[in-house]
Amino acid sequence: MTQPILYGIPNCDSVRKARAWLETQQIDYQFVDFKNTPPSMATINSWLACVGVAQLVNRRSTTYRQLEEADKKVLDEGDTASVLANRPTLIKRPVLDWKGQISVGFTAIDYANRFSH
Repeated sequence: MTQPILYGIPNCDSVRKARAWLETQQIDYQFVDFKNTPPSMATINSWLACVGVAQLVNRRSTTYRQLEEADKKVLDEGDTASVLANRPTLIKRPVLDWKGQISVGFTAIDYANRFSH
């Protein structure tokens, strides 16, 4: 079985919940901390292609609220991947990459459905 990769930051509540769920289910996974290992442009572009800007950008984050209006416009209409690469905490968390499928955010029901197949 391919090992899932979970991307996020350790102190994020959703990331903690996802990690706890995976561990409870005894699913081995690799954790990638955005702060230590920011995702590459290629990775971000592939996520954007899979889930789109609306799902990937965390508009509720402190980082987003602190952005200049010009940066918010670039995020929506310009080079989204560059902005996310420079500020990975703008990426909604966690991002789960498993068997070529990308999911953003965490709910126990979603994870249960994903890993039951």
